[in-house]
Amino acid sequence: MAAPKDNFRRLLRTVEALSDLGPEIAAQEDFPQRARLMVAAILQASGAREGVLFSFSDKPSMLISVASEGFALMPEPAVIPLLPKHAYALTASRGAIVLTPGSAESYLSSNGNVAPELFRCIVPLKVGGKLVGMVALGRREGNELYDAEGLDALELLSNYIALAVQNHALNQTLANRVSENLRLLASLHGFYDNALEAFASAIDVKHIHLHGHSLRVGRYAAAIGEAMGMDTAEVAGLRSAGYLHDIGKVAVDKRLFAKPSPLDPEEFREMADHTIVGHQIVLGVQFPWPRIADVVRSHHERADGSGYPDGLMLSDTTLPVRIVALADTFDAMTSERPYRERLSIGGTLSEIVRLTPQKFDPDVVQGLLVQIRRDAAGSGRNQVVEERISSSISPTDVDHMAATLQHKLSHNRLFLA
Repeated sequence: MAAPKDNFRRLLRTVEALSDLGPEIAAQEDFPQRARLMVAAILQASGAREGVLFSFSDKPSMLISVASEGFALMPEPAVIPLLPKHAYALTASRGAIVLTPGSAESYLSSNGNVAPELFRCIVPLKVGGKLVGMVALGRREGNELYDAEGLDALELLSNYIALAVQNHALNQTLANRVSENLRLLASLHGFYDNALEAFASAIDVKHIHLHGHSLRVGRYAAAIGEAMGMDTAEVAGLRSAGYLHDIGKVAVDKRLFAKPSPLDPEEFREMADHTIVGHQIVLGVQFPWPRIADVVRSHHERADGSGYPDGLMLSDTTLPVRIVALADTFDAMTSERPYRERLSIGGTLSEIVRLTPQKFDPDVVQGLLVQIRRDAAGSGRNQVVEERISSSISPTDVDHMAATLQHKLSHNRLFLA
């Protein structure tokens, strides 16, 4: 009865090991620690005293240790280069392999920093027929041979460990790619920021009253995005879209910008067409941010469909369009024009709140108020709104406008309900 009892205990150890490994397979944090737990589970289930878990790299082809236990002399990491014949043999093998003197060279190279002769049993780890790693075991308790039951336990565990190793490799690859992409984007963002700042200045040379307009709209749009919790790449896209939103004005007659009286219908149509002309200019340009063309075309659209050129409603426009539209309006109202003086910041915000939600996205307006309050209180990382503007309003004034906006929105919801 001793053999069945031993088999039962081994099966029980395997089930226990599987229950311990379950939560580890899909986890992302601290893979070396999880790998040590996997090695411990393998040793417990197989009765081995020594074990090491390898991951597989195909460029160049090699096995690299992730965790080991029990070996007196195991370098960290242990590396075993593989010839094509070795990689093929491990991939083609089925199940655990008990090594005999001289058989290790069929699967492993001796050119690494660890001697394959230390291993008594190996288990190639495969997912979908693809080699992802290997478990290598040394001596067993009492120097016993590896028997069928122990090998069965190893094979059962190896399927789960292979998934964990593959999951880690995929996440490492993804993390490396994301990191590399972020580095590339960071350099691109820096290049575009500098280039587009110069371009924005060139757009605004039509008239003295336009000088700095596109640069300010870019900064305001980015500040609103930050106040709304958008990520760095999205904020960079907003800044660039703001810089370029009026690019179509390069095709508008210069005299229209200096006209001290309202534009007649023909002149207004020519001015309004800057959105379409600008859209045509940027449509074929590959920017790092996908929404710039939308912003250039639609930054004069309004929530109730009264804007141009397409009469879009709020739900038809993207968030970057709504942000730049508000930033553009805010700068236009707080800047001098040939036909009027600049409005105070209090008067501008009051008018914007009055026109919300009919004309503007309430969430975007709230973002603008948050940023204006930061500037007024001196709590922002950088002063976004010019000091001549922000110093003319107090944080309490902004709080009052925010409360007015919330009351207005809540009242409308109650009324509609």
